[in-house]
This record gives sequence, C-alpha cells and structure tokens, in this order.
Amino acid sequence: MAMRKLISLAGSIAVIGANSLALSPIAGTVAHSFAGADAPDVMNAAVIYGLATAASALLLAPTIDRVGHRAALIRSLLVLTAGLVLSAFAPNLVVFCLAQALAGLAAGCALPAIYALSALVAEKGRESETLGWVLTGWTVSLVLGVSLSAIIADFIHWRLVFALLAVAAGGLVAKAGRSRDLAFPLPSSALSLRANSPLTALRVPGIAPALLTVATYMTAFYGLYAYLGPHLTGPLQLSTTMAGLAPAAYGLGFGVAAFADRLLDRYGSAATAPVAFMGLGLVYFALAAASDHAAILIILCLVWGVANHIGLNLIVGWLTALDGQLRGAILGLYSAVTYLAVSAGAFFYRPLFGQFGFTGCALASACCIAPALALSLQRRSGFPSLVRGNGG
Repeated sequence: MAMRKLISLAGSIAVIGANSLALSPIAGTVAHSFAGADAPDVMNAAVIYGLATAASALLLAPTIDRVGHRAALIRSLLVLTAGLVLSAFAPNLVVFCLAQALAGLAAGCALPAIYALSALVAEKGRESETLGWVLTGWTVSLVLGVSLSAIIADFIHWRLVFALLAVAAGGLVAKAGRSRDLAFPLPSSALSLRANSPLTALRVPGIAPALLTVATYMTAFYGLYAYLGPHLTGPLQLSTTMAGLAPAAYGLGFGVAAFADRLLDRYGSAATAPVAFMGLGLVYFALAAASDHAAILIILCLVWGVANHIGLNLIVGWLTALDGQLRGAILGLYSAVTYLAVSAGAFFYRPLFGQFGFTGCALASACCIAPALALSLQRRSGFPSLVRGNGG
C-alpha cells in the first residue's frame, strides 16, 4: 500500500476535523472580536456548520457518483478554502456564521468523497487497513488541530487559526489536482440517471439497518463526548488544561488503532465485528464505573479511542460494500445521519447529564451500541444478511 495515495485523503479529513472541532475551545476568544457576542453566541456557528454539513451530505453528496470522486473532492476543498478564508476575515458574527455554513456545505460533500476514494485506492484485501490510515486524519485534527488552535488563539490571534487552515486546504486542492492516484473514471450515463435523486441510496438493500446502526453509534459517541469536558471541569474539578488530556488521550488511541486495522482484513469483518462492538460496549460500562476517578477516566479515553476507531472502520466498510456504484450517495446519507446524531446526542444527553451525571450518559451510550452488536451477530450467524455486500 503506497502511503502517498492516502496523504491527500487523511489530510483533507484533518483540515475538516480541525475546523469543526477547534471552535469550542476558542469560542470565548473569538467572541471578543465581535461586539456584543459571547461564547454561546459564537457556538451557534458550530450548530449552523453541523446543519449545513448534514444538508450537504444529503442533497449534494449523490453528485459524487455523477461527476467523479476526485472532481467532487477537489471542488469541495475549493469551497472549504473559501469558507475558511471568509472565517478568518469575518467582520462580524453573522458573516462568521455564514462562512462556517459554507465550510459545512463543503464538508458534507468532501467527507463522503474521501471515504469512497479510500475504497477505490485500496489494494485488494487491504481495504480496512487503507480506510484506517485515512481515518487517522481525525486523530491529527483532534490531537494537533484542536490543541494548536487553542495555543495560537491565546498567544497570537484566533483569525490566524482559520487562515492557516485555509492555506492547508488550498495546498490539498493543489495536491489532489496533481495526483493521478485519486483519478477515477466518470460514471456511465445510466448510472447518472440512477443517481439523480438524493435519496436513491435509500433503495439499496440493507441501507436501513445500516443507517440505524450509524445513528445509534454516533449518538453514543457524540452524546457522551459532549459532556466529558463539563464532567471533568465540573464535578471532578480539573483545570481546563488537565481536562484537555481526555480528548488528547482519545485521539491518540484513535490513531494507534490504525495499526490493528490489518486484522480486520485478515479475519474479515463478519468475524471481528461482534468482538469489536462488544468490546466498545464494555468500554462504555467501564467509563460509567470510573466516572468519579479522573485519572482512570483519562486512561479509559485512550481505550475508547482504539475501540471507536475499529467500530467506525467496520461501519464505513459495511456501507462502502453495499453498492459500489452508489458509494457517494450512500456515504452522503452516512454523513447526514452522523451530523444529525451530533445534535441529537447533545440534546438528549443533556437531561441525562443533569439527572444522572456522566455515569448515566455512559450507560446510555453502552445501550446505544446494541443495534451495532445485534447487526454484527446477525451477519456472523449465517442467516440472510441485513447488510449485503462484499465487505466481509
């Protein structure tokens, strides 16, 4: 597997992830530049970004199958660059929110294109390993992007954060434009007709249970992650700096897990998925049990990152195997459901956190893994598969 094939894909995820994750820790600093704004007002830009990403994934991602995966990625990165430049120079909060909406529209199309391209450039028998290395872009965004953004915002200026991300996105456009490794022939006219509707992928056999799995899986993660920081800095009374060790540990675990992805190719997803999802469920139970112990929680975040990486790899692998000709539309639905789960997790876990604390949230996440575990056991059992395809 030539690593140079994956640099553009992982790098694109890193830039997209850094933009989406960096705003939370620097929201207060950003607010100082806009008269009458506070941190919650600035975080409205994150909400708008998420909604724009979900809408784009649903409505625009199916065009990936018509224009070609590489062309879709390049166009999305161009729009992302424009959104980041506008974010860096936004004169007021309204313009900043509009800039993040533009970035969200780009991300909603770019992410499905990235995942589809990872399947196309993968060597036979190394699909999971290839996807795993692409997913490490999220690690870069979480460990480096978020932490460096906070440092730059504190010691220089928050606008430089978005300016540097714009430069990185522009560099990726140039690299993707030169790379022949990401070239892929345009679909046939018959496929273009087939992919006209944004919801075409909903007719693919097996898509419904797969999307239910995505919805519950992502709600489990984003719901708990949203209240990890408030739990560490609130009831456990850690400083903001110390609390930052938890997402850093998670990101490191997520990245380290890339070395284990080759095992998914060796043994097949049907055999490994039940073990992986059962393990993730146990991690959530462990997080609940250790909710009063900060050091243990931070260590468990490392394990959480490993387990979540493997689970995400399996789910995306299932989706890319459903219909090779409609990968863009299918992965668009995946991204739409994912970003809706971001909002759903924060919304539904808020009363849980208020009533039962972090322990209640972690137990709810453990229960949310049940559909993924049930689907993986069904695929392994030999009964007619709910998720059909050649993905293992």
